[in-house]
Amino acid sequence: MLSITAFSSYVLVTTFTPGPNNIMSMSNASRYGFRKSIKFNVGIFFGFFIIIALCSLFSIELYNLIPSVKSIMPFIGAIYILWLAWKTLKSKPQSVDATQKRTNTFMSGLLLQFVNPKVILYGITTVSTFIVPYYKSVLVLTGFSVLLALIGFVATCCWSLFGSLFQEFLSRNDKVFKIVMALLLVYCGISLFEQ
Repeated sequence: MLSITAFSSYVLVTTFTPGPNNIMSMSNASRYGFRKSIKFNVGIFFGFFIIIALCSLFSIELYNLIPSVKSIMPFIGAIYILWLAWKTLKSKPQSVDATQKRTNTFMSGLLLQFVNPKVILYGITTVSTFIVPYYKSVLVLTGFSVLLALIGFVATCCWSLFGSLFQEFLSRNDKVFKIVMALLLVYCGISLFEQ
């Protein structure tokens, strides 16, 4: 039987800790405000749902592929996350850099999930450890996928809210904020090799 305590602890800690989704959500909200960051977070929700649903439907096949994919995935993910760190560090303030708005779109949030190793590894781990051993019904797996995506959405919205509440402070300290966000992303990239 599924251990609700272990499942809940793992999901909440993993979802609310810094990662590309949360850091980009906070960065977008600090730059554009909470309301304008929602479309990015909704994109994350749908992308997150798709990843978890795929992990649910194909967990046995994915589990068999992990040994060959796991050695390559951290490098791909780290390169992408380091690129995000570079873009964050070099981004200009909102009024100066109009092209930066492309990172605050539904499609950016959606597509981020397919190159976000934290979400992919989280999906594989959560589904293969906590869900598939106990549940095989498509309806139940879909329900878990929605639940996990909703928890991810709440997490990114919390990070966005933090970013928007401190928007004025963060814009006054733009360089420091960008350096901290970039370093957090670098940490996310490096931590891929510690798993």
